[in-house]
Amino acid sequence: MTIAKDEHSATDALAIVEKYEGFVHYLYPILQNAPRKHGVLRDAVLTALFAPIGDLYHAAKSKQLSRLYALDAELATLRAFLRLLAQANIRVITPKQHEIALGHIAQAGRMLNAWIKKLRSSEASLRKGQTGS
Repeated sequence: MTIAKDEHSATDALAIVEKYEGFVHYLYPILQNAPRKHGVLRDAVLTALFAPIGDLYHAAKSKQLSRLYALDAELATLRAFLRLLAQANIRVITPKQHEIALGHIAQAGRMLNAWIKKLRSSEASLRKGQTGS
């Protein structure tokens, strides 16, 4: 039964990584062409852009709910960066690019939330099984 959990965790992580890579492939070239005057913001976003990929694999291997919550926080941070990038006084990305990027990150976020719910329910059933014995 543990093997099935490992397979599901790895599958969940790989599916999310694929969706997230779509987001990275969309946003990375745009950020690379950002004006020099926004270099600090660009570098911060680029750093935040690549962190979740490794963290997804760590979460899949550890099966820890706290790691999934941390990933959810990383996605929220990226959404905040996207809002900054689209502000009128900064305008590194257009409103349309902002909308498309949010769509990409929302897909990964939905998959992550489903994974969290699945892990939470499996932990609850394990606790119920332990107290019922």
